Amino acid sequence: MDLLSSLNEAQQQAVLHFEGPALVVAGAGSGKTRTVVHRIAYLLRERRVYPGEILAVTFTNKAAGEMKERLEKMVGGLAGDLWVSTFHSAALRILRVYGEWVGLKPGFVVYDDDDQGTLLKEILKDLNLEARPGQFRAVLDRIKNRLGGVGEFLREAPDFVAGVPKEQAAEVFHLYQKALRGQGAVDFNDLLLLAIELFEEHPEILAKVRQRARFIHVDEYQDTNPVQYKLTRLLAGEKPNLVVVGDPDQSIYGFRNADINNILSFTKDYPGAKVFRLEANYRSTAAILEVANAVIEKNTARLEKTLRPVKGGGEKVRLFRAPNAREEAAFVAREIARRGSFGQIAVLYRTNAQSRLLEEHLRRAGIPARLVGAVGFYERREVKDLLAYARVAVNPLDTLSLRRIVNTPPRGIGASTVGKLLEYAQKQGISALEAFRHAQQVISRPQQVEAFVRLVDDLIEAAYDTGPREFLKRVLEETGYLETLRAEPDGEERIANVEELLRAAGDWEEEVGGTLADFLDTIALTASAEEPAKRVQDGKLEDPEAGGDEVTLMTLHNAKGLEFPVVFLVGVEENLLPHRNSLSRLEDLEEERRLFYVGITRAQETLYLSYAEEREVYGKREYTRESRFLADVPPELLEEVSAFGSAGAAVVIRPAKVEEKKPLGAFKGGEKVRHPRFGQGTVVAALGAEVTVHFPSVGLKKLAVQFAGLERID
Repeated sequence: MDLLSSLNEAQQQAVLHFEGPALVVAGAGSGKTRTVVHRIAYLLRERRVYPGEILAVTFTNKAAGEMKERLEKMVGGLAGDLWVSTFHSAALRILRVYGEWVGLKPGFVVYDDDDQGTLLKEILKDLNLEARPGQFRAVLDRIKNRLGGVGEFLREAPDFVAGVPKEQAAEVFHLYQKALRGQGAVDFNDLLLLAIELFEEHPEILAKVRQRARFIHVDEYQDTNPVQYKLTRLLAGEKPNLVVVGDPDQSIYGFRNADINNILSFTKDYPGAKVFRLEANYRSTAAILEVANAVIEKNTARLEKTLRPVKGGGEKVRLFRAPNAREEAAFVAREIARRGSFGQIAVLYRTNAQSRLLEEHLRRAGIPARLVGAVGFYERREVKDLLAYARVAVNPLDTLSLRRIVNTPPRGIGASTVGKLLEYAQKQGISALEAFRHAQQVISRPQQVEAFVRLVDDLIEAAYDTGPREFLKRVLEETGYLETLRAEPDGEERIANVEELLRAAGDWEEEVGGTLADFLDTIALTASAEEPAKRVQDGKLEDPEAGGDEVTLMTLHNAKGLEFPVVFLVGVEENLLPHRNSLSRLEDLEEERRLFYVGITRAQETLYLSYAEEREVYGKREYTRESRFLADVPPELLEEVSAFGSAGAAVVIRPAKVEEKKPLGAFKGGEKVRHPRFGQGTVVAALGAEVTVHFPSVGLKKLAVQFAGLERID
């Protein structure tokens, strides 16, 4: 097989590089994997490098397996001795041979996330600390991935870490590491740290390993963290034959401790390094790439690169300005229904909380969809926690919900206390809540339980004289639940979901109305209709054939590495994209711009951008404005569309059927109309582009004709 004929000139130059360090700046859709595979094959076949001298590092086991499979097809048996693995797999292989030099026992085991959680749960129980093991595990990961010690971290940490005073957190971390070693175990992060320790303390071992890794390749180098960076430098040595591949414009994992400076500073770290730029894009049309280039060139932390389309022309990128978030979701549903071919369409958003309205409108339109990388909205932990409070208030006999909220947020009521009270309830033949009222007779320190009962009684009373939105706000105020979420590593995302639940309650009150119990009934029916969540595994959709023709919903972070013929990128507005948490630091703001760029470059043929002029923020309806990133795009590259589509025809969505209707024209009053959300109604007043309609379901509504999606009824 000719190794070069199928490659473009830039790819060929990267493949032909032999010795010394090199950086391959590989733009989105530029064929970087093909380039890496062909270079390894070139080393084997043309340069006669021994397979046992080549190391290729990827970020997932699946990617490593696919790379080796492709190499086997190209070079046959020569691929057998290649070392293709993840960072963690490479470190484990080294420690299996030399682990005793850093105190590991033969046969040591590697604890996964669940094992870590179980161990931390036991430690927290022994210390009588009411905290979530997952919070501690996330903090530990952050500490270890930054190459810092616990002491260094805690000196800079706030007074509380993972929900407990930092002095107690330090004890948890100490006992965790001690327990790991006592049980002959390491966690995933320890694999890399121990490999570094081994190399630094025993240079003779490092020299042996370097002989096994004379030619090193590192994929997705922009995503490496400080630990992976240091391990790579140690392996590369003083005369590095190191080729790294990546794109700083797609560095979007700062929250996972990825450091973009690793790739930006490569030529400083390795003077004389060759740089190859893969700029030919095989994925997207010229129209899409023009927008992508215009956006990303405004960043300062990048390496010069301009994507050039292999495909020509293409439709202009469409921009839709929605009056509010609900109309934005309605527009997306209408356009998707009009287009059909649902399996070719993806809807991307910045935060998981944005998925609720999209799921709702797609379901109403009869459009099948799958949620990738997250559980359904009403299955999210923080949403279920708050709804459990509501269920107990409406039905005090709901023991399952009572058990969920009794120590959520932590209030010093441990599992043993709850167990004693439930046992008492069973013996006495009374409800769990009633047993809690008798805590003084059952446990020695009933104060926390008595305070909890008072809280529940207040909420039971509130359930009958407040609407669902006010009730949920009261729960948040009286429990301090938001403060608990803020202490979690993904707290902002979870708080956004809480805000979205408040919005859902407010929308329900406006559209339907009723009691808290009625709201819970609606939620139960909605949640039961949610499809099981699909996940992104190793850069590809899990079971891509499952479910057939479905629209894909996912966050921008989950979309990296994927591509779709049609992409809707929603919520392109200030405080969402860029996110409100990124506005204080230039580094964070530039990562948000890269995130927008990644979203744009997922589209192959058609791209929609949209934003809402009004959105609820922290329970209040606020006017928003378009993202500053849209100002980076020359106006001539965008085609602004209305709710009726660029052709001016209103799109009416019915399950399994899409009809084109002529524009509605002017209203005079008295016309019968149908609204996609409020149902049938009668126009009672009309003034220019605005009409007032009476709907039997919700009463009078003032609507903008352009955005309302009204259909005349003859």
